[in-house]
Amino acid sequence: MPTSTPARPAPLAVLALALVATLSACGDLHARDSRTGTAPSPPGASSPGAPGASPYVEPGSGDGAPHYDENNAYRREGDMAPAHEKAAWREAGRIRPVLEGLWERRKWDPATVRTALLRLGYEEERVTKDGRRLGGTLTVTAMSARWKDDHYVTPEGTRVALRVHDDACVSAFVQKSNFEVRTNGPYPETGCFEPPYGH
Repeated sequence: MPTSTPARPAPLAVLALALVATLSACGDLHARDSRTGTAPSPPGASSPGAPGASPYVEPGSGDGAPHYDENNAYRREGDMAPAHEKAAWREAGRIRPVLEGLWERRKWDPATVRTALLRLGYEEERVTKDGRRLGGTLTVTAMSARWKDDHYVTPEGTRVALRVHDDACVSAFVQKSNFEVRTNGPYPETGCFEPPYGH
């Protein structure tokens, strides 16, 4: 009567299976943490929702792009002295009701806005071609052109800037959809007006 003996895997086959099992683990740690019952993360790993910080990111740099602060310095308003900031808020309080009234009457063209603000006693700012200020504090202009579809369009409305002090401004706009009055420090390249994006 023939007897069969159990087949034993060949030593090379066992070694190959062990190698495949080791390589397929790809660094995963399978030992459980005795306190939580979960597998610990490998050293230096981060959770799926929190990728590791890039070595090129500047602290506090918006979207994390390299040179963010340097590239956006032109959009950073200057600091205002506390007393000058209070003075700017006082002037903003005078300008707001005028712009609100114009907006309610659907009057937002530069000529009408300029006339209404000059009645508050402001003088139009005069500037030389090279940017040197000659006097006055009020600037009233049309809205800035914006790219829409495949060309630039200038929306109806008016932008306003009032230089209260060298370090303190009131900036505002009034247009069909809304109006706004706020205080800010001057911008390096555009004075009291906030510069457009895409420098």
